[in-house]
Amino acid sequence: MIFKFFWFLRGIIYKPFFGKFSLPSYIGKPVSIRNFKRIFISKKVRIFPGARIEVVNKKSSIIFEENISIGQNLHITSGGQLRIGKNTVFAENVMVTNIDHEYQIIGMPILDQPHKIIKTEIGENCFLGYGVVIQAGTILGKQCVVGSNSVVRGVFPDYSVIVGAPARIVKRYNEKSKKWERTNNKGEFI
Repeated sequence: MIFKFFWFLRGIIYKPFFGKFSLPSYIGKPVSIRNFKRIFISKKVRIFPGARIEVVNKKSSIIFEENISIGQNLHITSGGQLRIGKNTVFAENVMVTNIDHEYQIIGMPILDQPHKIIKTEIGENCFLGYGVVIQAGTILGKQCVVGSNSVVRGVFPDYSVIVGAPARIVKRYNEKSKKWERTNNKGEFI
């Protein structure tokens, strides 16, 4: 537990560089942080070591709402506004982005082609399992659960259980029956 004390101290040292860094949040030794001033961290955000947090331009941002726990080796990039809802948990090795690379121009290297920025958002009280990839254009409603190693793109309603590559809904909370029930891959109750 002593290591968390040093992470807390690191947060105090980093605080003036971030757009916002509220205490008591802490951050393990990151691999890379780009554009600190465009990263906003609310209270009780815990970022474990190995994070790579990148905002690619001065108009973009990443907003971490309150009480978020992020496992080791997070990779998150933003070319627009990317919001992570409060009370969300990321397991280890999670990747989140709102950036796609264009590839339409034949003969031009993909890295030289423009980025496509697509709204991406993680709702509050979500759980992202080990190795999850959240691709550009993903909107997770509140309290979604994403299974390990899922590759997610699309819009998913509140209270969805999402698994697979490509990811699909397999279960949702039915507010009428007050139970978690199986669904078809469109999220409709069976």
